Amino acid sequence: MSQAEMTRSEDDNATAPVELSADKLFEKCMSLANNLWWTWQPDVFNLFRDLDPIRWRQLDHNPIALLREFTPERLETRVAEMVLYSRINHAYRRLKEYMGSSTPWADNNAGVLGGKPVAYFSAEFGIHESIQIYSGGLGVLSGDHIKSASGLGVPLVAIGLFYDQGYFKQQLNDEGYQEEEYLDTKVENLPMKPATDPDGKHIAVTINMKDGDLLAKVWQMNVGRVPLFLLDCDVEGNNPEDRELTSRLYGGDERTRIRQEMVLGVGGIKALKALGITPGVYHLNEGHSAFATLEAIRDHMHEDGMSFDNAHREVAKRTVFTTHTPVPAGHDRFDAGLIEEHLGHLREALGISHEQLMGMGRVDTNNQNETFCMTVLGLKASRRANAVSQLHGHVSRSMWAHLWPWRVEEEIPIGHITNGVHIPSWIAWQMLQLYDRHFPSGWYLRMGESDVWQYIHEVDPGELWETHATLKNLLLQFVRRRISRQCRRRGESDDVVERARTVLDPNVLTIGFARRFATYKRADLLMTDVDRLVEMMSDPKRPVQFIFSGKAHPKDEPGKAKIKKIHNLRHDPQFRDKIVFIEDYDINVCRHLIQGVDVWLNNPRQPLEASGTSGQKVVLNGGLNCSILDGWWAEAYDGRNGFAIGTGRTHTDVAKQDARDAEDLYRVLENEVIPLYYDRDVDGLPQDWIKRMMYSISTSAWRFSAHRMVADYTKLCYVPAAGGLSSQMPS
Repeated sequence: MSQAEMTRSEDDNATAPVELSADKLFEKCMSLANNLWWTWQPDVFNLFRDLDPIRWRQLDHNPIALLREFTPERLETRVAEMVLYSRINHAYRRLKEYMGSSTPWADNNAGVLGGKPVAYFSAEFGIHESIQIYSGGLGVLSGDHIKSASGLGVPLVAIGLFYDQGYFKQQLNDEGYQEEEYLDTKVENLPMKPATDPDGKHIAVTINMKDGDLLAKVWQMNVGRVPLFLLDCDVEGNNPEDRELTSRLYGGDERTRIRQEMVLGVGGIKALKALGITPGVYHLNEGHSAFATLEAIRDHMHEDGMSFDNAHREVAKRTVFTTHTPVPAGHDRFDAGLIEEHLGHLREALGISHEQLMGMGRVDTNNQNETFCMTVLGLKASRRANAVSQLHGHVSRSMWAHLWPWRVEEEIPIGHITNGVHIPSWIAWQMLQLYDRHFPSGWYLRMGESDVWQYIHEVDPGELWETHATLKNLLLQFVRRRISRQCRRRGESDDVVERARTVLDPNVLTIGFARRFATYKRADLLMTDVDRLVEMMSDPKRPVQFIFSGKAHPKDEPGKAKIKKIHNLRHDPQFRDKIVFIEDYDINVCRHLIQGVDVWLNNPRQPLEASGTSGQKVVLNGGLNCSILDGWWAEAYDGRNGFAIGTGRTHTDVAKQDARDAEDLYRVLENEVIPLYYDRDVDGLPQDWIKRMMYSISTSAWRFSAHRMVADYTKLCYVPAAGGLSSQMPS
């Protein structure tokens, strides 16, 4: 039975009498809320929403915060009014069955990990908008990774940091300038509890440094079958500065950053030991957690009597390192003084000199002027390293070739596993119902298999287009609410607020652009030729409209300038009501955009987009990609599944490359995208456009799924690293 069918069967039986006390009812609802499994179960999501739709939206879709506003008796009354008993019981039973079961895929492909799981380290996890411990793509990728590990049944535990202020809330002032606000999180409204050791005691770890010890307590969240452990420095015993250490994601100076990374890496290994977990594999998602390898080496030396070299070899063969950053400036680096201050105590325990330690983070171990790079440590302390797309693999091998000067570039030991997205988290409920009607029973258990998605070609084109139109209208309703709210907050006139409630036209080709506003992503590339853009948007027969969203790093003034430039186009009569900017981009805004736009625009300066995943989410919901041939799109585009900006060639002169890409962008919009969208049959259907939608779904949805990605990591990295191969010969 499909997910949608299960919900429909619940509704059919909703009038059956159910004996359930108020306290038991409340307990079941809280149990559902306390496992983030619900975030990819539309029927459970809708169940919480039905309790109070207005408060659900106001509380950022946080079920614990919502339930805390009910007494058990009031909840019982509301459930009776909405006839929700059977839906609650069924959801609760499904959760229990899910948590208590294994999967055939893991049994057949990940057996060795059952006794020694993967320990997955990441500085951020984007799981849901109500849990603000992420900033953007890296965090959402981490969240999707552990969700799919749960779905596939891969034995995995995750380690991160708890940021009680998270990433900043974005607001634009009257001039369109980004302002940042940090809000304290109410821990009691989050689905987490103190982590406990095998004896039931709350866990806290100590990170020893030359200037004094740093303490961290450990929280636990459950993401389906995967436990996520979060370290938090806001504990008694730390000085006031250190109690604030884990308050903000990517905040503070280099000293703050290295201390956060000490907590994540060194503290994370200590937390696993206190939990009684012995990992078979360490997976470091980006260099932020690379200090974990040093603590793991120290533990082997202390517990097993190994020498440093032997312990290093033992840890390296079990470590998987993933790099996401294609530019040298994006990798964390620390000077020798910071390294000695924070790792001197650990260095002494390892029995190595300061220069030996610095050499582990230097490309040239003999260059005393070179700083310590976390990515270099990750590469040197692992035997399996990967980039996150095929093109990014080429870039990474070239970037780090000097670490292996005796090898030709093609033999540099950095492979690639292209990123994917967790399909159940990003498919719209309406699309899920459509798939359920036409795909084979149990299709969602085989999301990473190509043959499942071929059934999209059996869908009636009119049905697919109508589903897309519904999602597009829902997006525009969301945009209008947000824009009018933004105008009210700035104290703008009633006329402006009222006009905001009617911006954008559902019959017009709608293009979305939403991501971090780093300068290389070139959010304003469209504005290179304003007259040409105006002509395109104002065509009475084939108009175009745009939705923008995204945050710039608080210290990125050029990025903020691009936001201001785009946002202030609303004051220009030529663009008014045709270009909008949505504040405070997060998972919720992303979900609406990727489910409702006609086209997803991505025009980074190639090859600076390591992978990108937002466009992969668009595919699931029938939107088409129009992108520079960079990251995942460079290996996905085949001429029929979307649109390419340019040919993938780059110019050594950045200004000339930008000019060429802008011309290619205008050309593909004018000559391919717009004509195809407005080419309609007698029934008003863009048949060729719909064929492209179907082809995109059938060829890309499975291939760029997180289930495929995690399966690749398991078979190519985790199982070999854990010593689970039955046969392997040197190449």
